[in-house]
Amino acid sequence: MPRELDLTTDELLSTTRAVRKRLDLEREVPLEVVRECIELAVQAPSGSNRQGWHWVVVTDPAQRRSLGELYRKAFEEYASSRYFPGNQLSGETEADAARQRVADSARYLAEKMGEVPTLVLPCQWGRLDNASSAESASYWGSLFPAAWSFCLAARSRGLGTSWTTLHLRYEREAAEILGIPYDKVSQGALLPVAYTLGTDFKPAARTDLDRIVHIGGW
Repeated sequence: MPRELDLTTDELLSTTRAVRKRLDLEREVPLEVVRECIELAVQAPSGSNRQGWHWVVVTDPAQRRSLGELYRKAFEEYASSRYFPGNQLSGETEADAARQRVADSARYLAEKMGEVPTLVLPCQWGRLDNASSAESASYWGSLFPAAWSFCLAARSRGLGTSWTTLHLRYEREAAEILGIPYDKVSQGALLPVAYTLGTDFKPAARTDLDRIVHIGGW
């Protein structure tokens, strides 16, 4: 499995970013490279070793456009809510500027999602609608580690991804577009996949550990 980037483990873990504006919308992503990433992804742990994951890889232009339209519709609803970063201005110049950058980047992806050369939907057999938090944690814990491993494998091959879930507001419609049996299979995310414009991603600013690490209890 050849890698395009020579990254140490720590570099890979600290520079796998949510890529939006730097996705190369013109360069095709070979299917064999996507398969390599999935092959690595399914080495992730799976509850009771059930391996109930499924991976829907979308390259058809019409399907991508349709998914992009669903995503854009969901984004506009999100962008009008109080949870959108662009609507959470605090008066602190640096923090507000960071939120605005995130908002601008998210809006760009919403406009371009249908143009991204490859879309990947990690799915899992079964549905847990209205499940308890314990049931949900167990269920998604058998998919999300694999999906993140996919993102890491993609980064090592010069590909960018961004973890998105907004389309799940219209999960049933997305299932109809892709022929996914909605009543039997749950979609976990929508991952845009493309080569990146440049590969020089850096670690992001994060909260100081002393504020979030609790030793021996809260």
